[in-house]
Amino acid sequence: MDNLDKELLETIADLHGIPEGSFNIRKNGQLLARNSTADIEIVPKTDKDGIDIIVKAGVTNRSVHIPVLLTVGDFHDTVYNDFYIGEGADVTIVAGCGIHNDSACASEHDGIHTFYLSENSKVRYVEKHYASGNGEGKKVFDPVTYIFLKEGAEFVMESTQLGGVTYTDRKTVATVGKKARLVVKEKLLTDGEEVAKTSFRVLLKGRESSADIVSRSVAKGNSSQFFKSDMVGKNACFGHVECDGILLGGARIVSTPKIDAVSPEASLVHEAAVGKIAGEQLLKLMSLGLSEQEAEDMIIQGFLN
Repeated sequence: MDNLDKELLETIADLHGIPEGSFNIRKNGQLLARNSTADIEIVPKTDKDGIDIIVKAGVTNRSVHIPVLLTVGDFHDTVYNDFYIGEGADVTIVAGCGIHNDSACASEHDGIHTFYLSENSKVRYVEKHYASGNGEGKKVFDPVTYIFLKEGAEFVMESTQLGGVTYTDRKTVATVGKKARLVVKEKLLTDGEEVAKTSFRVLLKGRESSADIVSRSVAKGNSSQFFKSDMVGKNACFGHVECDGILLGGARIVSTPKIDAVSPEASLVHEAAVGKIAGEQLLKLMSLGLSEQEAEDMIIQGFLN
């Protein structure tokens, strides 16, 4: 790996080199490094680009890293990764992709991820997207995440995009079974002419199932963000969707909620708030010696965290 690879890995996966345990590192459409363990096996697909990640039943306190790097222009990378989580397992999966594009042509990565969680299993899924480079070529991410939760399973998704992505269209589709739980924490920052689209489709299918989706975003410059949620409650269940955004400059945020209580026992809530930074917040921080830009940056950092 060269220095650029190492910088991207540190940004998207908090790695300072090749990790221990199970991992799969992909660069420019090719395998860079892979390792399986007795607890977590990584198997390459034979019919298309991608891998199967198989976590054995009862495995706990383990992690797997599957970052992707793109450092060339005029490249469209699509991978299909399927995750099979055994009964009672509890693992952390660190994904994410870093693009560095200095060319005049586009670089794009589309990760199609499908999670199958067995009974009483738990997954913490950390996904970071980041882009850099001085070229005019676009830097594009179009991830799709499918989640299937069996009885008592829990899936926590931490999705972050904080810089440099020209265009993204992020789709998440989940089916939540009996007493299962879905938690999504999204953080999104756009600037310039960037466009970000996010959509969630959640089916609360099982009794006592629940979902909590919280999206916090900051739109700067002339960027645009579009948030769409569609939550269906088919049983005694609880669903909560929250979309909060800060607008700066000539940016735009559009939030389109939809909740569908098929059962009278379903309890579904949607909250949305979009606006600029309050002037009194800026003045308070500036009175402590911060410049207006420093105060603005501090408020944004606190909001996203």
